[in-house]
Amino acid sequence: MARVTDQIATAPHPGRRAEVFAGVGASLAAGLGLFPLGIAFGLLVVNSGLSWWVAPALSVAVFAGSMELLLVGLLVAVTPLATIALTTLLVNFRHVFYAFSFPLDVVRNPLARAYSVYALIDEAWAITNARPEGWTPWRLVSMQVALQSYWVAGGLVGVLAARLINAPIEGLDFALCALFITLALDAFRSRKQVPSVLLAGGSFVVALVLAPESALFTALLLFVSTLVVRHLLTRRRGAHA
Repeated sequence: MARVTDQIATAPHPGRRAEVFAGVGASLAAGLGLFPLGIAFGLLVVNSGLSWWVAPALSVAVFAGSMELLLVGLLVAVTPLATIALTTLLVNFRHVFYAFSFPLDVVRNPLARAYSVYALIDEAWAITNARPEGWTPWRLVSMQVALQSYWVAGGLVGVLAARLINAPIEGLDFALCALFITLALDAFRSRKQVPSVLLAGGSFVVALVLAPESALFTALLLFVSTLVVRHLLTRRRGAHA
């Protein structure tokens, strides 16, 4: 047993270059979706009348695809800062739960660890959740850097395309809605998530009736509240089962 342990301890580890390539390779599938969505984001920024640099600035300062698309509309509407802050908290609150199953513990360097926390997006969590074993600091961080590179590059391509087209493009404001519709359809494939989808739809309908001028914000508050209630009820049923 001691001999086997010694062999494992002295076994050669993959080099940093191999780990970086492995991280980039793991990011490719998600990158195929991030890059074109980034293009739509860049087009939306310019088409909304904002300066071109807003696209890369948001992609660095925020780096959350759905929230960035939502922020464009909020910025154009000159939404109060407090409303933007609370909306951001509600939309991105799910990231808190990602940390419980994300292999952040492998990253020891403080700067790299801070970046890994900052770049913990849906795609990064999904990749590590699909393959929870074998992550090293270089592989994990390089995967996250690659994901952000796809998004930033897509946004810049979108900005350039908007400059070349130099004409309004109809329907780009539907990009965020289309993204969430796709996520909702994916959720419907799992019966366990159907109640959450129905709660989301119900929350939005109620918000349209009670507060049509701030329907999205009100719907977010209602949805989060109903999700908390659903979680507590499910937990209580599990305890009595």
